[in-house]
Amino acid sequence: MNPHFELILLVEDDPHDATLIQRAIKKANILNPVRVLTDGEAAIDYFSGTPPYEDREKHPLPVLTLLDLKLPRKSGLEVLEVAKTISVVRRIPIVVLTSSNQSADINRAYELGTNSYLVKPVSTDALVDLLKTIEVYWLMTNQNPDVNQE
Repeated sequence: MNPHFELILLVEDDPHDATLIQRAIKKANILNPVRVLTDGEAAIDYFSGTPPYEDREKHPLPVLTLLDLKLPRKSGLEVLEVAKTISVVRRIPIVVLTSSNQSADINRAYELGTNSYLVKPVSTDALVDLLKTIEVYWLMTNQNPDVNQE
């Protein structure tokens, strides 16, 4: 399957940050469709396939998840904790993309199974460069598991 047509799930509650990340994805020429969820509970429901996300044709599992930590309803850390208990989801790369550079957050995210922890850069150009790096590694170089196979 061509990874450029597989979904990137962006879990980001700040509309400004979500828009900046989506624009940077386009500017980086990343062709994958992006779905944005704005709270941790929605992300857990999406991963679990619970309503309204039970139809995997309409709501396919992502090839990559970009996860903010500071989310309403359930934190990014809570999302990680649950996601890594769902057999098909625990194989999906989850990259924490957040503004927190606190060692407690970094350590806890890795303890819960994040695949990478990145701090959001302040400049748009740096964000584009970071997303290009994410694409090259996670979508082109890394061998991702087949999430459709149990």
